[in-house]
Amino acid sequence: MNMQTDIKDPALAAEMIEMGARARKASAAMATLPAERRTEGLQAMASAIEAAAQKILAANAEDLAQGRAKELSPALMDRLALDEARIASVAEGLRAIAELPDPVGRELARWTRPNGLDIARVSVPLGVIGIIYESRPNVTADAAALCVRSGNAVILRCGSESLNSSTAIAEAMRGALKASGLPEDAIQLVSTRDRAAVGHMLTGLNGQLDVVVPRGGKGLVQRVQDEARVPVIGHLEGLCHMYVDRAADPQMAVDLVLNAKMRRTGICGALETLLVDAAVAPDLLPKIAAPLLEAECELRGDAAACELVPAMTLATDEDWRTEYLAPILSVRIVDGLDGAIAHIADYGTGHTESIVTEDAEVAARFANEVDAGIIMLNASTQFADGGEFGMGAEIGISTGRIHARGPVGAEQLTIFKYVVHGAGQTRP
Repeated sequence: MNMQTDIKDPALAAEMIEMGARARKASAAMATLPAERRTEGLQAMASAIEAAAQKILAANAEDLAQGRAKELSPALMDRLALDEARIASVAEGLRAIAELPDPVGRELARWTRPNGLDIARVSVPLGVIGIIYESRPNVTADAAALCVRSGNAVILRCGSESLNSSTAIAEAMRGALKASGLPEDAIQLVSTRDRAAVGHMLTGLNGQLDVVVPRGGKGLVQRVQDEARVPVIGHLEGLCHMYVDRAADPQMAVDLVLNAKMRRTGICGALETLLVDAAVAPDLLPKIAAPLLEAECELRGDAAACELVPAMTLATDEDWRTEYLAPILSVRIVDGLDGAIAHIADYGTGHTESIVTEDAEVAARFANEVDAGIIMLNASTQFADGGEFGMGAEIGISTGRIHARGPVGAEQLTIFKYVVHGAGQTRP
């Protein structure tokens, strides 16, 4: 981050500070609104997205044209593209978030002290959230809606590739908030492509920004985590493992590994390393490998795995540390559950870890001893998603150890405060 940004571009600095001030004012209003008002606002936002579909598609066409001119990869172009079905899905997602239980004002715990003090722990919004993300325009809607549901204000900074699409989506949602009598500045989108805007957000906007959530590639998340002066909710890498135990159902193992790796290879919940118990590897590993190879997945294994599957190439130590986000899978044969736990402890990133086993005691040990935000027992790692968890949507997956962990939905965008009721008690 260029620490001289505010000197070189005072106009941008002033604009970002002003956004922060408006967001702070809006967050104060949002936090005290009845849940029903936020629900009405979310439903209006969904209808506004549908009504603005043609305007959003026209803006998206501009982004796609610029993307082609920049020769963006087919994968990036696919993430950027919108059509009528995708816009309908965005609106449907907003309505799903509107139907979620409101997370604000919940009494999380309550107790009475011997001196008569009645103490309650109550959920409250985080305040002003900055969300920095890359090319997916739908994130604009999902992130804004989760912040509205949880009574927060949000400053969105999208990738330059999706600025036209995201601006059209944000304008529709802001209009819906205003028409519903809610503060439209609860949703603001940074309008410049200047990367210095990110630097300003990472400084905290003179104390107006309470938390930053990065959603994107490793470079973006690394920069945010390294340079932010405010708390960060996010993950750097999703190096997900699946351990196939000696007590695994063989066909289940074949199906789960194939789905976890190949359903979508470019998402953070995609399987990157397969661990197989040495007791069943000679018979089971070739069966697991066959459909992967047929699906054109490159396999990189340790020496023992390569002996069992000649089509494998020999893995290096770097493979165990790599989040491929591609049709590549590293494979290691381990000495039972202890070997799997040790490997994950050495190379895991705390995102999602999975086990395939019919042994309840082994499954319980795996769940208790493996350190990750999400533990899957006989399920694909591809389910590591807030929507699949029933959260309506997610802003991202948190691998941190403070506050939120795992999928970050509306509930994870709240914190708590203590409300203490007394009857005139004084402390001796």
